[in-house]
Amino acid sequence: MNNSEQITAASVVILGGGLTGISTALHLKKPWVLFEKEAGLGGLAVTRKKQGYFFDRTGHWLHLRDPGMQDMVACVLPGQMVEVERKARIFSHGATTLYPFQANLYGLPPDVIKECLLGVIEAKLAAPGGAELKNFEEYCLRHFGAGISKHFMIPYNERLWGVSPREITAAWCSRFVPLPKLEQVVAGAVGADAGALGYNATFSYPRHGGIQTFAATLAARLDPSRIRTSVSLDEVDYQRREVVVGGELLRYSALVSTLPLPELLRRMPGLPKAIESHASRLRCTTLRYLDLATRSRPTTDWHWAYVPEKRFPFYRVGIYSNAVASMAPPGCGSLYVELADRGAVNDSVVRESAQGLAEMGAIASADDVVFADAREIEYAYVVFDDNYYTATRAIFAFLESNAIYSRGRYGSWTYNAMEDALIAGRDVAATVDAIPEGVNS
Repeated sequence: MNNSEQITAASVVILGGGLTGISTALHLKKPWVLFEKEAGLGGLAVTRKKQGYFFDRTGHWLHLRDPGMQDMVACVLPGQMVEVERKARIFSHGATTLYPFQANLYGLPPDVIKECLLGVIEAKLAAPGGAELKNFEEYCLRHFGAGISKHFMIPYNERLWGVSPREITAAWCSRFVPLPKLEQVVAGAVGADAGALGYNATFSYPRHGGIQTFAATLAARLDPSRIRTSVSLDEVDYQRREVVVGGELLRYSALVSTLPLPELLRRMPGLPKAIESHASRLRCTTLRYLDLATRSRPTTDWHWAYVPEKRFPFYRVGIYSNAVASMAPPGCGSLYVELADRGAVNDSVVRESAQGLAEMGAIASADDVVFADAREIEYAYVVFDDNYYTATRAIFAFLESNAIYSRGRYGSWTYNAMEDALIAGRDVAATVDAIPEGVNS
């Protein structure tokens, strides 16, 4: 850094204007300044509009469980959010079944149901305990048996994460992978009600304008004089507690970063060798997807569906306009199509996707597609491999010892939901506000 540059004093610097950054600023009592590289705030919680169709950055359904977050949303957006009861499905073996697969086998071919039931019964009857689970594949086999693992759990998660389930630890999934009781599996196999499972049985969503309405309404409550957009982080000097953003040099008492963790560390020269080594082991996969519009209404009523079979180019499909009709022109459909192939999207992929959507009954025909625009999220899914926990523990301990708080889905280098991002902002604000003045300066 050039020591001759004037250093602007700022108590707390916030990097990134996504939901975590917005929430941090909303809850902070200390003076703050927020920097965002895009022209507006929202991060991934933004919405694109084209020809009257609205598209989020894939499904951004808001699941609220925390009372404080529920109160905040009710206060900030009174009457603007609708409550939707989840309609999630699985498409496999030519059949559409209820979510989650492991508790809703009814409708699959009889031999598949038999294989899945026998497998889960064998798994339930196996001796409790046993060897420590080494990876997610072993987790699936122990809890669901060979059949469910073979027909859904292993192939779907391999497509989602972009790596073999043998490369993923078993520790990450306790919240996001429902574990039904044996009676629920049996009930779901014969067509009886297995009960609602999963953390996302209901969700909230804006009546108009997509998820950006939610993010923009929150952001509108911030002091605009403290927000600087269209500027990117240049460098963090963690020893001097200085940051350069868009060429501007500032001193901070605390730094809250919501940038993807590797991006933050890459801009911190002079890191200890051990931290550099841990940083080099952080892994994630990129997501490529389609914003897809149809000229007629989708031919199904579900909100999203999981697709484990490799013959389809996509592993998950969502229909915005089935959740909120205003996401598409009247009588039309607005969809997102998440692609299993992490490579470039060409005309063949688009054509095969349209044909696959028609085969699974999501749209009337492939010819119904008005446009399908390829999109990308560079940091999509963090890979929870054998290095993950050792690396992140060391990195976060180092950062926080230097008054740097890396938060949010990608700042915390984790897998979570939008509510978690909001809570992370609220909690880190409380942490920073509790630091006596002068302690970190």
